[in-house]
Amino acid sequence: MSLEKPRRKYDDAFKREAVRLMTEEKMKPSHIEKDLGITNGLVRKWKISLDEDSTHAFPGSGYQRPEQAELTRLRKENERLRRERDILKKATAFFAKDQ
Repeated sequence: MSLEKPRRKYDDAFKREAVRLMTEEKMKPSHIEKDLGITNGLVRKWKISLDEDSTHAFPGSGYQRPEQAELTRLRKENERLRRERDILKKATAFFAKDQ
């Protein structure tokens, strides 16, 4: 039996509103977090994420930022190419041994 609390999920609008309170209303992040009942440091993380890329700030579960999706695709392709290379090395060694 686990004593951990279930992880809460916050939607995009909730995060943007918390950041708005910090930036426009000039509220301290610690006060916002206490009032909203969220973990310490989340509002600051959300603001950083929003400042970096406002259109893809909170991709949500199952979604990735475009650059992250490209990186994932390239890593998969790289792994496939390594496997193919290893197969060809083994085949070359096998056929070279027979001669």
